[in-house]
Amino acid sequence: MTDTEEEIKDPWTPLAESIETGDATAATALLESLDTADAARAIDRLEEDQREKLMTIVEPEQAADLLEQIPYAQVVDIVDGLEPDKAADIIEELPSDTQADVLGDLEPQEAEDILNEMEPEQAAGARLLLTYDEDTAGGLMRTEFLAFPKSATVRDVVEDMRANAEEYSDLDVQYAYVIDDDARLTGVLRLRDLLLNPSRRSVADIMLSRPLSVPHDMTHEELARFFDDHHFVGAPVVDADEHLIGVVLAEDAAEAEVEAAADDFLKMSGVSGGEELRSMPLRIRSWRRLSWLSVNIGLNVMAASVIAMFQGTLEAVIALAVFLPIISDMSGCSGSQAVAVSIRELTLGLVRPLDLLRVLLKELQIGLINGLALGILLALVALLWKGNPWLGLVVGAALMINTIVAVCLGGLIPLVLKRFDRDPALASGPILTTVTDMCGFMLVLGFATLALGRLT
Repeated sequence: MTDTEEEIKDPWTPLAESIETGDATAATALLESLDTADAARAIDRLEEDQREKLMTIVEPEQAADLLEQIPYAQVVDIVDGLEPDKAADIIEELPSDTQADVLGDLEPQEAEDILNEMEPEQAAGARLLLTYDEDTAGGLMRTEFLAFPKSATVRDVVEDMRANAEEYSDLDVQYAYVIDDDARLTGVLRLRDLLLNPSRRSVADIMLSRPLSVPHDMTHEELARFFDDHHFVGAPVVDADEHLIGVVLAEDAAEAEVEAAADDFLKMSGVSGGEELRSMPLRIRSWRRLSWLSVNIGLNVMAASVIAMFQGTLEAVIALAVFLPIISDMSGCSGSQAVAVSIRELTLGLVRPLDLLRVLLKELQIGLINGLALGILLALVALLWKGNPWLGLVVGAALMINTIVAVCLGGLIPLVLKRFDRDPALASGPILTTVTDMCGFMLVLGFATLALGRLT
């Protein structure tokens, strides 16, 4: 195997060597030879101090490009470990929305130290974005955009764009906006209209009046629906007085949706405290998992205590031990489906925490149908295995009732948690699992105790 092939297979080793020797040229050349995925993997395999040193030996613009290629959780950790002046140089090269995201996730004093080192104009823009919720249009928008007064002519706009071509080339310009004397959005300019109209013509004559815009407090879920309905590259963001304050790109709104879904998935999987990467310190990774597992073990002990109450029944009909985990698992799956639907509808704004009765009735219908079907199937399995119809009746009835309970609770728990400002994605699973396990065990063993004479 040649040295080049080895580097491609294991790019982090030569990268780490370049960092240790402070060879910025070699590190930059190696990273530029890799595609985005391999570059991110190479940086991920570095030690924490090596990642920080890499950002200090390359040019700020190159460092910013690297930060945009790696997972966001690592970006925050890297910036957190840099000196304020170096961090400021790098952050100034990031898009304004990313600047605000990173600064917003740092400790307030650390963020302030970096802001004090940034150019006043950039710092002011970042401070403005920090006032908006990160999951709204205001938090997702970019403050770099082209806006011209209604009094401007086609020539004014074209000459301005030519004079600032290098600066504007980084803005991903698709449209230019027209504002009045109070900076209110009044129109949008398509670049082709600038090329196809006389230079003396006013932009007010060729602009598209009353353009669609989004309010600064529009949520990322609403933004996703907006861009589904309107296939725009971006949309202007306005404040309560219709002042143009930024532009939110469709790709940024889509990314926010993906990140929110990933965050919910991690929480429902029991990983709390944000994104986990295996490059993070062991103590952080361990704590984020243990904080959920340690609570869950207590809940499982509570569920298992029900079995101890019916130990005699279980000893008399040992076949019940086979069906207990089946009923528990099937009911848990049914309840989890209901949890997922409720969390999704809460996210989309289709239900509110007070819609308990509507959700209960909808899930009750599903529970009756699915519970009856699953109960019959399990009863047939028990009958075919042991030839005892009473055993089939016991486990079938228990699964049917527990499925009804599980889907009803699964639908309601997220709404109740949301009502009390608790995170449904994190807490719904453990609560549902504990209740359905306890209820399932109680039903199976309770019915078996009543029919004990016909089961033995």
